[in-house]
Amino acid sequence: MGQALSLGVAIAIPLAGGIAGSVVTRKAVKEWYPKLKKPSWTPPNWLFGPVWTYLYATMGYASHRIFQRGGWQGNALPLSLYAAQLALNFTWSPLFFGAKKLGLALVNISAMGVAVAATAASFWPVDPLASKLLFPYLFWVSYATALNAYIFVHNPKQEGGEGEKKKE
Repeated sequence: MGQALSLGVAIAIPLAGGIAGSVVTRKAVKEWYPKLKKPSWTPPNWLFGPVWTYLYATMGYASHRIFQRGGWQGNALPLSLYAAQLALNFTWSPLFFGAKKLGLALVNISAMGVAVAATAASFWPVDPLASKLLFPYLFWVSYATALNAYIFVHNPKQEGGEGEKKKE
């Protein structure tokens, strides 16, 4: 596989997952999310698309840089951690917006933060720039974790959430 094609695939994988996640979130962002109690520091909805596009593109580029320095054989641990955090990332939107399982989404995004930090740490000895490319992502996931935690705590009876009253 040529370098340009390899880079394209590395960037396309996280972007495709993000697009798939946005399909799940679209209706809930318009109808369910506005009804939630959120903190004053909640970003405007229009910001999520550009931020995630940037983050997905940079994480894809970072993974490409690692792959180019030894492939799976030479960098199995960093690339496996990358795949694990990406899997957690792809499951957060369906949990939070699709299933409306705020607590489970919080567990997921907390694990994602640990996985992103571990990925960045494992990238560092192979390519410090690839590691640094994940720093904005780690910041955003940390911020999103705090937001998820606030929403979970302040919306205990939200429809579809863990605190929903059972209908008799």
